[in-house]
Amino acid sequence: MFTGIITDVGRVLSVETRGDTRFTIGTSYDSGGIALGASIACGGACLTVIEKGLAVDDGVPNWFAVDVSAETLSKTTLGSWGEGTELNLERALAFGDELGGHLVTGHVDGLAHLISIRPEGDSHRITIEVPAGLEGYIAQKGSVCLDGVSLTVNEVDDRRFGVNLIPHTWDNTTFRNRKEGDDLNMEVDLLARYVARLMTTKAVPGGK
Repeated sequence: MFTGIITDVGRVLSVETRGDTRFTIGTSYDSGGIALGASIACGGACLTVIEKGLAVDDGVPNWFAVDVSAETLSKTTLGSWGEGTELNLERALAFGDELGGHLVTGHVDGLAHLISIRPEGDSHRITIEVPAGLEGYIAQKGSVCLDGVSLTVNEVDDRRFGVNLIPHTWDNTTFRNRKEGDDLNMEVDLLARYVARLMTTKAVPGGK
């Protein structure tokens, strides 16, 4: 589990296509403290560390590697990642950690579309269009995760909604380099997903 609070912006160092696709990602995290098999949210997608290395003198930073299936590549923005792509990173929660955003699983529900970016005071207001079928999971003042970032929904208009990015979020995530027309990995709120399921099935705990 994650919180949607970004703690590093990493960079793809290399992409290797095998049976799956292997991404090597540079990070400021101390890779010596990352266990093989650990989960790291990369651009909002929960990925498993299968290899790692420490920084070396020739400028290569600490790094870790992940394998990604063709299915994941086709359903997320990962298929467009190349050498140099910047990624929002978050390590998995440990018991006792502060829950600063909202509960995030790292399971991408679909690709949202960035419609507009406009300055608003010191912040930036962005308008997002969600994939058809996911609009019912977006609620005003509810939570949504975009490219791994926990954000609060300001307003909703059918399949479009707006969020506000304060200067800290803008400066310390990949949103600073986003442009209109970009796709974003989107994960709906965990509670909204289960409420929608209950409403659909009309399930009654302990009932038949």
